[in-house]
Amino acid sequence: MNQPIRLFITGGTFDKEYNERNGTLYFKDTHLRDMLHLGRSLLDVEVRTLMMIDSLEMDDEDRQAILTQCRKCPREAIVITHGTDTMEETARMLGENITDKTIVLTGAMIPYAFGSSDGLFNLGSSLAFAQSLPAGVYIAMNGRYFDWDNVRKNRDAGIFEEIKETP
Repeated sequence: MNQPIRLFITGGTFDKEYNERNGTLYFKDTHLRDMLHLGRSLLDVEVRTLMMIDSLEMDDEDRQAILTQCRKCPREAIVITHGTDTMEETARMLGENITDKTIVLTGAMIPYAFGSSDGLFNLGSSLAFAQSLPAGVYIAMNGRYFDWDNVRKNRDAGIFEEIKETP
């Protein structure tokens, strides 16, 4: 029987809503439980909201809170939803400090509420990677996973990619 997976929510595009009156994006509540239901997930997933912020507003104190929660978590598999703009920074902090758990960070380029989001696919991929990869910290986007110390966001292409080619 598989162990439960802890799913930490930190905000990011995954959970943004669109304000039709002023055209801004904002946070109301997480969509993750709806996404798990829509994806017909049969996994034992424990959902915990740590914060609901844009990753550009995330600071070292916020990252420290994520690190602390990951360390305290009794689960060996953790998925973290995170804004894509600073996901690499959080992955680096976690990767330098935690080696005994499988932690997968993921996000979305388009909010789930828009209906055409990549979030559902990224969430499903992340849950699969969290169950199958060895202990370590990873970023998972667009069906691919990357080691925490070998990934960057290519803002021009709107994708994550390896920094250096693997032999």
